[in-house]
Amino acid sequence: MKIVLIITTYNWVEALDLVLDSVSKQTLMPDEIVIADDGSEEETKKIIDYWRSRLPIELIHSWQEDKGFRLSESRNKAILKSSSDYVVMIDGDMILDKRFIEDHKRISRDGYFVQGNRIKLKHSECISVMNIDSFNIFSPYIKDTKNRLYAIRSPFLSLFCKGSVDSKSGIKGCNIGFWRKDALKINGFNNEFIGWGYEDVDFTLRMINSGIKRQKLKLSAIAYHLFHQERSRCNWRKNRELMTSLSDGQYYCRNGIISHIDSSNED
Repeated sequence: MKIVLIITTYNWVEALDLVLDSVSKQTLMPDEIVIADDGSEEETKKIIDYWRSRLPIELIHSWQEDKGFRLSESRNKAILKSSSDYVVMIDGDMILDKRFIEDHKRISRDGYFVQGNRIKLKHSECISVMNIDSFNIFSPYIKDTKNRLYAIRSPFLSLFCKGSVDSKSGIKGCNIGFWRKDALKINGFNNEFIGWGYEDVDFTLRMINSGIKRQKLKLSAIAYHLFHQERSRCNWRKNRELMTSLSDGQYYCRNGIISHIDSSNED
């Protein structure tokens, strides 16, 4: 089983540098990394080139022109550029525990997608490559965070925290694992989602409608979310209406990953 780590990003070089540094320290490396870039400027390419020369695996830069917040399209293109069986997808502001990929591989099984968690860091401006190695439940960066218990890693206890296989609550696209074939079956993410919000909910609801079960992952695959100002959410109502229009049993979206098959072969 080959694993691809897909990292979404947009014009935050400092965060991407920290994320890739945490990837470089994994106990189990993914087989490939794809950066799903929603139109970043040249500095992002430079940091990707820097890490490409230092990582022992293939690092692919999947870039699309900046035409606004088009996360669904960016993710779809990244999935197509990968050749792995299993996709672990994170946001470009998620610092990974060193056993992150190891945990995702351990919990993966056919017929399921995995929903991981995140620990929100209170402050990010002082975080550097030098101190991310010491992140844990006692770290000063998370001591006042309400979900700090998520920083405890216990593979054994995580077996009892899987949740309902049909649960539709608490869906987040910032830490998720799924089989590539399952994503292709539902035609990936819906490109109709423009701007912030609900594209990940729509994706996972369609996964469930297609017969794929949800498995929550707590106390494993730990990831730390860097604090930042939120991007504009001006389009959230339209996106929510698009998500809620999904009919029972519907799993295939018309405007999805298949529309990018030709573009994935470019570069």
